[in-house]
Amino acid sequence: MSKGLTAVSFTQVRFSDKFWAQKQKINKDVTLNICLEKCEKTGRITNFEKAAGLIEGDYEGIFYNDSDVYKVIEGIAYSLMNHPDPELEKKADIIIEKIAAAQQDDGYLSSYFILTAPYKKWTDMDKHEMYCGGHLMEAAIAYKKATGKKLFFDVACRLADHYVSLFGPGRRHWVPGHEEIELALIKLYHETEEKNYLDLARFLLDERGHGHGKGGRWDKGDDKSYYQDEIPVREMVKVSGHAVRAMYLYSGIADVAAISEDAEYRSVLEQLWENVALRNMYITGGIGPSKYNEGFTTDFDLPNETAYCETCASVGMVYWNHRMNLMSGDSKYADILERVLYNGVISGVSLQGDRFFYDNPMESDGTSHRQEWYDCSCCPTQISRIIPSIGDYMYAVDNHRIWVNLYAESNAEINLRNGSVKIEKITNYPWDGKVSVRVFPTVKEDLELFLRIPGWCKSISASINHQAIESLEFEKGYLKIKHNWKSGDEIILNLDMPVETVRSINKVKENTGKAAIQRGPLVYCFEETDNRRNFDQLRLCQNSQFVVENNNQDNITEIKVVDQKNKMTFKAVPYHFWDNRDPGRMKVWVEMEDSDESTFLYYTGSKLL
Repeated sequence: MSKGLTAVSFTQVRFSDKFWAQKQKINKDVTLNICLEKCEKTGRITNFEKAAGLIEGDYEGIFYNDSDVYKVIEGIAYSLMNHPDPELEKKADIIIEKIAAAQQDDGYLSSYFILTAPYKKWTDMDKHEMYCGGHLMEAAIAYKKATGKKLFFDVACRLADHYVSLFGPGRRHWVPGHEEIELALIKLYHETEEKNYLDLARFLLDERGHGHGKGGRWDKGDDKSYYQDEIPVREMVKVSGHAVRAMYLYSGIADVAAISEDAEYRSVLEQLWENVALRNMYITGGIGPSKYNEGFTTDFDLPNETAYCETCASVGMVYWNHRMNLMSGDSKYADILERVLYNGVISGVSLQGDRFFYDNPMESDGTSHRQEWYDCSCCPTQISRIIPSIGDYMYAVDNHRIWVNLYAESNAEINLRNGSVKIEKITNYPWDGKVSVRVFPTVKEDLELFLRIPGWCKSISASINHQAIESLEFEKGYLKIKHNWKSGDEIILNLDMPVETVRSINKVKENTGKAAIQRGPLVYCFEETDNRRNFDQLRLCQNSQFVVENNNQDNITEIKVVDQKNKMTFKAVPYHFWDNRDPGRMKVWVEMEDSDESTFLYYTGSKLL
């Protein structure tokens, strides 16, 4: 069984477009600093000083607040790798010294328990001790790679060794109430080659569903499905419970499966993916319809106005589908990654980078707005770490083959088996489907390129050095091109990008008689601020005409919908763009009248049929 592909690190990718490059700049200049400021003002950072005995005072905030600090440091580390900033690095160094001072002699670290109830350590599986520890490990690995400094990394290893000393075969049973530690331990294993970390990750996965977990929660009763602890991992076929926890769990399973080549784990992941993508995912790639459990209910339960779609869950979808793509080389996973990235993830932060969505509804009565911060601030800090690492999802490699998964104007240096290749992409994606890929190899052998053909694209053309490729070869959703490349050779890929009218399958009762529109990877919505005169008359017709217009002021492409039958015109904007201007109502799904259903695409999750 193949071990799959290897992702090209974002440190080898530099964006030069007006889309991701701009978002990374705003993240560095605005979002990271806001997150640091809020963590300081809310006591998240001083909690470590108190735990270390450096200052006096009581613990402030929710018991898992340490994790927010770790995620911000991770975001800073990623940003530093491509955009050095001595002032930002100094801020992180100061915080890391406080964290290190708070670590206890045996390696334990949780400022909540150190300050409030040291005698209750490891007594409550839902108190996020390992969840916080996992985020510490991810941040520490990132910071070591960014700066070469080892203080934080040493803290992470001591903490992991503490976990290993307590839990595992012949020691204590444990089921983390909030998954995250599993994928963090695998990252630490890759960094250190310490097999104990891999073994502990596998142990924690296989502990689920055997009655070792507490299973209860203060307001959820004895709902073990909330924690994905109802049945063993190897028997899972259907997504359940808290959406973010599920995504972290599946990412951890994928990481272990990639190392161990565990066919049973892979089969479980494929069944779970089918269940999520085809029955439990919104058109934006968002998941988790219920506010009650921040997660899943029943198949095809996808309400619009009450859609929860937590931003963290969308980021989790990116993590999981990225891993599935690397294991399989199948573009369907990258299709979902792209969908959720351009819609469900970046909707979580304002264009200015200073306000955030926790939940992301498909419809709003005008009362849904981004906030400056949340008591539970997992989503702002989650955004702060994924934006600077977007380049991780662009390319994958295997010996002398390169997979191109995402399209954005950028330069990349990619190392292969017998040399390296520089790739320059020139494009106005996602606003335009024309992509120029220029190849500058040092590899002497034939190089195979696999260019993802997105699931939304129904027609393509391609050329090399302006000579059309007459016979197109496809493999798992990729255009396969094998060529004896010379420096400067250019592929032109044209991805047809019309406006598409989309319907849900009939089982999604909420969308009966409704349709949505998308163009390329972007789902569009209708805001009241653009349609104040006729928002209540919003509808699509069979003869609706779509006019694509560039809005240079906001750097977006808008869609004008002309309803010739009713003599009305509406304007739609990308979903991720909404609630950045005047407040008002919003809809993704709108009424559809006079439709011949055979003329529309049907949305089932991962596929447009």
